[in-house]
This record gives sequence, structure tokens and C-alpha cells, in this order.
Amino acid sequence: MAELEAQAPTPERGLAVRGLRLAFGDTVVQHDVSFYVAPASIFVIMGVSGCGKSTLLRHIIDLQRSAVGDISFDGQRLVNAEPARRAALQRRIGVLFQSTALWSSMTVGENVALPMQLHTHMRAGEIRDQVAFKLALVGLAGQEQRMPSELSGGMAKRAGLARAIALDPDYLFLDEPSAGLDPITSQRLDALIMRMRDALGLSVIAVSHELPSIFTIADDSIYLDNQSKTAIAHGNPRHLVEHAEDARVRAFLKREPIDEPARATTNEY
Repeated sequence: MAELEAQAPTPERGLAVRGLRLAFGDTVVQHDVSFYVAPASIFVIMGVSGCGKSTLLRHIIDLQRSAVGDISFDGQRLVNAEPARRAALQRRIGVLFQSTALWSSMTVGENVALPMQLHTHMRAGEIRDQVAFKLALVGLAGQEQRMPSELSGGMAKRAGLARAIALDPDYLFLDEPSAGLDPITSQRLDALIMRMRDALGLSVIAVSHELPSIFTIADDSIYLDNQSKTAIAHGNPRHLVEHAEDARVRAFLKREPIDEPARATTNEY
């Protein structure tokens, strides 16, 4: 199966995931996960807590690796790529982690500058200009000298976004971007994500279980099921909410209860 997946043709543009298996030792989180993210679109990975959404994201951005399945960016395979090519692909990826992961001892400007200092040959003046530009893009113009502890939750998310796009990535990954935000701030962040997609031509892959955000930003989506441990729905959530074949998907999108078999333990992934 793995050999067949590795031999399958890959699209020239976009992100393609084929037959991916997510596991911790003998514990399978998800299996046979396949989907495609079109260029300049917003793709949402959704499902109930503990189904493996963040684990899937970590596999795609190469923080974890699977022995089964294939991942390619614009036709370039990430799995088993030589180190130089793997590093080049990783520089085309920006990530906003759920906690923002800003360095608390650095100013906002220093946080955004760090990727440019580590991965480019830009001069100090050029980096300062790019930091100012990226902060302006996310609505934080002039905030270079503030410390992360001085930021509100929404401002911290925006600062994290500015750092995520510091290297002008083609792919932007967001892990629960609306987590911990009030509804108004969450709406503003959703609008910013869509503006960035349009202005920068980004392919955005977001992990989320926040229904208002899912319905607002998603062009396409995949639903990871925690019972069958595979994806059971794929499509625009505004269509799936009424037309998904599996009742669990419709119940999730309508925020309705659904009977699940009792489990002795609950594992969060």
C-alpha cells in the first residue's frame, strides 16, 4: 500500500496528502488520511477533541513522521526527501501554533525578525523594513517594541501571524487560531486570515472545532472521525452540514448530541 501511494502521481500545485497513518507506537490515531489543498484556498481540518487534528498538522509540517503515506507540496514529496530539499520545503511553510509560541524574552519586532535572521542573508535595515511591513499587514503597525506579555490575546495571535509569514511562505498552517478569543476578536481574526489569503495568495490549512470560524473561512474541509479513526467527510462545511452521508458529521456541524459507544479511556491527540 505504501509503495502504491508513493508511486501515485502528484499534482503540480497544491498540497497533497495520500494514505497517511498517524500512530504512537501501536496506538493508531488516524489511518488512510488523504486530501488535497488547492492553491490560495483555506482548508479546515475539523473533528471533535481528541480525534487527531493537531497530530495530523504536526505530520504535515514535518514535526512528526509517519512510515505510511505520502505528503507533497507542489509536486515535491516531503517524505524521504533529502535534507537540503526538506529544509527548502520547510522554509515555504509558516505556522501559527495554538499558544502563538512567541518568545517571551523578545520584543514583538524581534520575534518577527528571528526567522529572517536565521534563514536569510538580509541586512539589518532590510529586516527592520520587512518586520514593519509584516506587522502592518496584520494590523500591528508600530508595535515592534512591545513585549508579548503586554499584548491582548487577539494581538498576540496577530503577532504570531506576522512571524508565521516572515519568510513569505506559500503555505500557512494554523492550529486552533480562534482558541481563547472572544467572539468579536475571533471574527476579526477570521477576516484577517481571509484577507491574507487573498492578498498574499496563501494556501491556508487550519485545525479548528470552532463552528463560526469553520463556516466563515473554509473553502474545503476534512472531518476526522474518532470512532473509525479515519476521515469520513470531505467538502465545504456549508454543504456538509446538510448533505454529509455520516450522521456524526452533520451532528458536529449542527452542534447536536449524538450517541457514541462508551470508551474506557480518552486519549487526546
